[in-house]
Amino acid sequence: MRENDWKIEEECVRLASMPEALLTWYRASARELPWREDPSPYKVWISEIMLQQTRIEAVKEYFLRFMQELPDLMSLAGAEEERVLKLWEGLGYYSRARNLHKAAQICKEQYEGQLPEDMEKLLALPGIGAYTAGAIGSIAYHIPVPAVDGNVLRIFTRILADDSDIRKESFRKKIQRLLTDLMPREDPGTFNQALMELGERICIPGGAPSCEECPVAGLCLGRMEGNPSRYPSKIQKKARREEKLTILLMCCHGKYRIRRRPGRGLLAGLYELPSLPGHRSREEMTEWLEESQAPEVRLSELGPARHIFSHVEWDMKGWKIELSEEWGTDGFFASPEEIRERYPLPTAFAAYRRLIEE
Repeated sequence: MRENDWKIEEECVRLASMPEALLTWYRASARELPWREDPSPYKVWISEIMLQQTRIEAVKEYFLRFMQELPDLMSLAGAEEERVLKLWEGLGYYSRARNLHKAAQICKEQYEGQLPEDMEKLLALPGIGAYTAGAIGSIAYHIPVPAVDGNVLRIFTRILADDSDIRKESFRKKIQRLLTDLMPREDPGTFNQALMELGERICIPGGAPSCEECPVAGLCLGRMEGNPSRYPSKIQKKARREEKLTILLMCCHGKYRIRRRPGRGLLAGLYELPSLPGHRSREEMTEWLEESQAPEVRLSELGPARHIFSHVEWDMKGWKIELSEEWGTDGFFASPEEIRERYPLPTAFAAYRRLIEE
């Protein structure tokens, strides 16, 4: 294990050949991705926000659909929030979409409908942190600024054989300073994208890196030690809380009851299927319907489903409730077409949403 007190100046000298090797590899083997074609500030911004906590392959379709309907910042700023959320449906972490919408409106009002070509102004926009600002600044505006995310931090714990906690801001800042010195001033955006590509395809998380394919393997101290996978040091994650729910698929003459979640907290402001706490048996459901004075119903059990959020896991059981007339005090009934086109139902309800779409 190498000591963590390496000096930036010394590492810049040792890694002096890294930029050229990395750029040569990237230009020869970079994947064709829709946001890399004509990388305008708007395209870079939308793609980077979508790619947070989401796999590249999953993002492609969403990105193309988003661009088709909201092709520029002004169209995003003028869209209804509900439409933006519907376009985002399935990507999760819906606060990202809300922040996109808010930031677009700020840019419309303050920056003539453009993302500002200034790092401080970019960082002041909702949902844009140091990494996203670095990606927009370097790729779209050619500003020599690093874009440091988890991929980049993982790469450098291995290259430096450094077992620091990558969650610490002090380590992130250290890598930012190192990259600021290493970065080629004539092409900072390509350098940042090359690092992203290296972390996604070669120096991967959760498995052995493909060192034989790595363009900078000869500079990697973790590889020289013989075990690069030991970096970054493993951090014990806090166990998720499990929550049991009974999902109610309530239908009446081809329409289904949905309701809007509270404006704060998990899945804030999105639509959902009604639910009850815990897992309800047939007897408990029958008793609940009778006590609630539901109209004539037909009750049928649906299969279980599970959805994992970052800090909580939903263990769901479903019941289909066929009503003779519309009933209930919270929410409203909507057609499958309305649910598909207008009201964003999160992926958490995908197992039951499929039954609506059949």
